[in-house]
Amino acid sequence: MHERKGIEIKEIITKSVRQLKISESAKTFAVKSIETLIHAESKIHGEPEDSVHFHEAASFDTVVDLLGTAIALDDLGCFDDDIVVTPVAIGGGTVTFSHGTSSNPAYAILEIFRESGIITVGGNVKDELTTPTGASMLVNLVKECSEFYPPMKIQSIGYGAGQKDFEGFSNVLKIVRGVASTKLQLDTVKILETNVDDVSGEVLGNMIEKIMAHGAKDVTISSAITKKGRPTNLVSVICDSETMNSIMDLLVTETGTLGVRVRTSERYIVPRAVKTLSVNIQGQSFDVRYKTRELNNGSHFKIESDDIKEISGVLSISFKETEELLNQEIRKKL
Repeated sequence: MHERKGIEIKEIITKSVRQLKISESAKTFAVKSIETLIHAESKIHGEPEDSVHFHEAASFDTVVDLLGTAIALDDLGCFDDDIVVTPVAIGGGTVTFSHGTSSNPAYAILEIFRESGIITVGGNVKDELTTPTGASMLVNLVKECSEFYPPMKIQSIGYGAGQKDFEGFSNVLKIVRGVASTKLQLDTVKILETNVDDVSGEVLGNMIEKIMAHGAKDVTISSAITKKGRPTNLVSVICDSETMNSIMDLLVTETGTLGVRVRTSERYIVPRAVKTLSVNIQGQSFDVRYKTRELNNGSHFKIESDDIKEISGVLSISFKETEELLNQEIRKKL
């Protein structure tokens, strides 16, 4: 399997998973992983995905790695788990491959992680610590990246030692499996902050609308006092890493601020789901969206305010009355 096209490797994996007695999640994982690898190579070489040629990845090792991992994880029931990864060590120095010698990490590694929410770190070793195949599997496995372990009761630990020996650094992959000690979910977010003291309330209101439309999770504005007793507005935005850059640009453009503070933060959130229910109010039928969450003291729900506002306008009654009527109807059906 030398100099094969990426789509040929994908075809081998696709045909193989059809013959294997594994779950659909495991099959999807194997196929998605090779697709991630092909997509990265396509972006690097600027050519269509069906024209991508594999060099280092064009071996049975790649097929075995992907299929073997899918089978093992499926056998352990890991596809039903929430998988969290700590920042991934990618090493440093240089790496030699089919195109010659290049700085490490290789181009494919950067491209694969660029489109994920996974944090990468260099490190103490001038060598490749993460391969493109490993990276492609990782981004299709993990649900979140965290600098710290989530709270859990440890059940089992697995260690995998690599073939290379590094001076003063253990070449070991560690996997820990456990049961969450809380029903709350750990979430990693970016917090953007800036102080503005020379913009009007109208400008700030417009800014909030634009930032929320660009995918922010929340925006708050607090009054504060800065040096020399000057009043100011502290703008704080919670977002994810994928939307961070575009939101920073908006903050600068809309407020004229000269700087934005950025930090990574972890938060615990109550698991929730958005559902839709058809209700009848005053002889008219409406589809209403609501968030539902499970806590120790039972189930709770909250109707989306945009839906309340829209239905309030249609029925020509107050927001408060509309909310009460909708709550009554939803409680009847839950």
